[in-house]
Amino acid sequence: MIFWATESLSEGKVEPLVQPAAETLFWIGFLPVTSSMIQTWIVMGVIFLIIRLGTLRLSLIPSGLQNAIEAAVEGLEKLTKGLLEPKVADWAFPLVATYFIFIVFSNITDLIPGVGSIGFGEKDPSRHLPFAIKHTSVPIFRPPTSDANMTTAMALIFFIMSTFWAFRYHHGIKGVLHHIFGVKGGFKGWIVIPLTVLFTAVGFMEIISILIRPVALAMRLYGNIYGGETVLHMMTGILWGLPAVPFYFFEFMVAIIQALIFTLLSIVFTGTLCSHFGEGESKEG
Repeated sequence: MIFWATESLSEGKVEPLVQPAAETLFWIGFLPVTSSMIQTWIVMGVIFLIIRLGTLRLSLIPSGLQNAIEAAVEGLEKLTKGLLEPKVADWAFPLVATYFIFIVFSNITDLIPGVGSIGFGEKDPSRHLPFAIKHTSVPIFRPPTSDANMTTAMALIFFIMSTFWAFRYHHGIKGVLHHIFGVKGGFKGWIVIPLTVLFTAVGFMEIISILIRPVALAMRLYGNIYGGETVLHMMTGILWGLPAVPFYFFEFMVAIIQALIFTLLSIVFTGTLCSHFGEGESKEG
């Protein structure tokens, strides 16, 4: 792998060990099927299988797999309800819990031997094995969260849903505009005039912040997982892969932490949109 990278540099080209874009394996009509899509289907199948096995024989006193599933769901529910109003938590919980579970499983698949290394590439004539290649240029499997298309899609879904929740919470566009641009604190009298100018300016900054949030969600997750995948590829090409061993433990922690960060940010961003802080008591919708 080091030889491959050096050879590319000597030719005046700098090629990444892991391509930023997921490689297309084949087409179904006009739809390209990429290596990250294959891995996404596998992750979805594994999650479905685990949930199915854990709920085959439900018991009032859970044990084994059912107990683990219920503990995970209850923990995510408590996290969501601890940061959001009850009705907003009921709206957001299914999405943020699904994101956390999917992201954890997707991130951990990066640590499975063969992911990112089994695939197609230039044949290596120096080896006598029939399928030996110099470098895996087109892997069959790739972690979904190392594909910017996947993280962007998740961030856009969150943006659409959080906007819908905001309109629902504030009873329409008028309430949302008041939440963003309105004067907070219940001030009255002449002081409202300069405060209106101030809060209007702050409101425009808040609009920019709202539009940047999905970009931050998508790029933070993608950058960390893609970077980790690149580091593991680099380390496995040195001294029979021994330097990669500690990085596997590190990346395992990163896989869980990044899933938690994505989930927490989604909850916090939802809370900033769906709240009446400084605007009086909220009304039930």
